[in-house]
Amino acid sequence: MPVLRSVRDRFAREQPLKGIRIGACLHVTTETANLVQALIEGGAEVVLCAANPLSTQDGTAAALVERTGATVLAAHGESVESYRAHIEVVSSSAPQITMDDGADIAAAVHLAGAETLKRVLGGTEETNTGAMRLRAMESDGKLAFPVIAVNEARAADLFDTRYGTGQSTLDGIVRATHILLAGQVVVVIGFGRCGRGIALRARGAGARVVVCEVDPLRGLEAAMEGYEVLPSLAAAAIGDVFITATGSSRVLTGHHFEVMGDGAILANAGHFDVEIDLDAISSVASSHRTVRPLVEQYLRPDGTRLNLLAEGRLVNLAAAEGHPAAVMDLFFAAQALATEHLVRHASEMAPEVHGMPPEIDRHIAALELGALGVEIDTLTDDQVAYRHGWE
Repeated sequence: MPVLRSVRDRFAREQPLKGIRIGACLHVTTETANLVQALIEGGAEVVLCAANPLSTQDGTAAALVERTGATVLAAHGESVESYRAHIEVVSSSAPQITMDDGADIAAAVHLAGAETLKRVLGGTEETNTGAMRLRAMESDGKLAFPVIAVNEARAADLFDTRYGTGQSTLDGIVRATHILLAGQVVVVIGFGRCGRGIALRARGAGARVVVCEVDPLRGLEAAMEGYEVLPSLAAAAIGDVFITATGSSRVLTGHHFEVMGDGAILANAGHFDVEIDLDAISSVASSHRTVRPLVEQYLRPDGTRLNLLAEGRLVNLAAAEGHPAAVMDLFFAAQALATEHLVRHASEMAPEVHGMPPEIDRHIAALELGALGVEIDTLTDDQVAYRHGWE
């Protein structure tokens, strides 16, 4: 992770986060460990819990405590009750910066009371789902501090959602099922930034890709990209593999499960485990059993089967290892630099969801180009003058 390493080295020299307590709810993986190390070397104190009960790498969690002194509250396979309790512990630890993958800490500190809330300078958010929650808080007049939507940084988004999510989602599905994707009908529900990447990778693997959308512009884009676009209920009747990536709830319901073919595979690439209606899939089944690790098979009364992956949780992290380090390098460099920006400028920022400052975005992209050994051109003085002239 060369970009994050360069940020960490500067942080170690300059100590821009000295005395700052960060309350983080992230996937506890080796890539996250590099971010935590950079923050701590920059002078921060970090209290970390997991953003998903199935994504924690226990060895990484233990190493973070032992080697960096971070407080880590996470265990692979922890109960929902334990998961929620850990979020409460982090939110009540008096964080000055919240760092989220799904807006759980930001939401919790708002519920914790004025005493906790007044200590918070600002926060960062790294998912589309979390940014949606925060904007809902903002529109209700409830958001009390500025939050930088790191997921909307152009450099990080390009790698994370388009290339990272696409590859890691299919990686999780293949690891869990060992299926051949070529020739399968893969239904991608949601053609946002994540859905585009998933559809691209599925088509590259030889699948016939069907896209389902509610946004006419995204539906049009998918059609112009050459994908078949159908309503989700029509797609349910012909699909083999279904991947939800919407950030919404109950995207696949009992109506879909009733018409799906025998052996259909259901996977979720959205942040929360609400996109596949778990109560509905149980209601259409007469029994269920675990047929492979992370594959729960539901038997319908007519003898046909539906296969649910990773309990409907993020399949790329529950069934695989999430994004490759090369992807998270840019994303976590953006997290670190956004945190530094908040420490320096939060008092000047309105309590709303902010995009990544453009100068940070360009800086991250330049660092990545350098790491890749790629050179680009520079505008001449005449070209700069031409771009800023109107005559």
